[in-house]
Amino acid sequence: MANVVIEFDRVGKYFGASQVLKDITLRVNEGEMVGIIGPSGAGKSTLLRVGNQLERHQSGTLRIDGETIEANASSRKLALLRSRVGMVFQNFNLWSHLSVLQNVMVGPRAVLGLTAEEARLRALELLERVGMRPFHDKYPGQLSGGQQQRVAIARALAMRPRVMLFDEATSALDPALVGEVLDVMTQLASERMTMLVVTHEMRFARQVADQIVFMAAGQILEQAPSKEFFAAPRHPQAQVFLSKAL
Repeated sequence: MANVVIEFDRVGKYFGASQVLKDITLRVNEGEMVGIIGPSGAGKSTLLRVGNQLERHQSGTLRIDGETIEANASSRKLALLRSRVGMVFQNFNLWSHLSVLQNVMVGPRAVLGLTAEEARLRALELLERVGMRPFHDKYPGQLSGGQQQRVAIARALAMRPRVMLFDEATSALDPALVGEVLDVMTQLASERMTMLVVTHEMRFARQVADQIVFMAAGQILEQAPSKEFFAAPRHPQAQVFLSKAL
């Protein structure tokens, strides 16, 4: 039986009177890459932010490795959750006053309790993995957008997460830089990193994702294996969306 790493069980989220997630139920198995697609305003990014509790849900249950995160979870439990869930944002969110190496070292030292040398070696290993080791002494302002995003991926991986969440990781990049970030994500998927990826890159989703989740208006309207979804989406809204996106 597959090991479920992250699970949303009838999760609901409101912003004021507006319900942006409506009874979301989704399970992501260990080693699985799930692509989340849909129109703007569908709730895709909010779903990921609930996944690491940057946004607190008001109803339903979130589970990480079978451990329940209730809507009123304590700050201590949230800290434990976030150490298990890595997140990569649209706009990198690197610390501009720290070098590339320091950006990757901070989390393991502060949260995992690694020594400076342990954190340094871990950071260099991960920077090598994403092709950024030669830039370890540079600062974010000296890097291209694609390079910054690869550092952000290394920083998230440094926490040894159980699942990685990617929120439109290429949407802020110039088209020429998108490929270098997608290459790193593709490599992670090939290594069976558990991943939940919001993306508008349809070719990437079709080639790399195991499952596709189609969202609209705060709901999951369709979930299917990638090949099946792109060959013949069942829901009418998914059909319309895909015909335009492709």
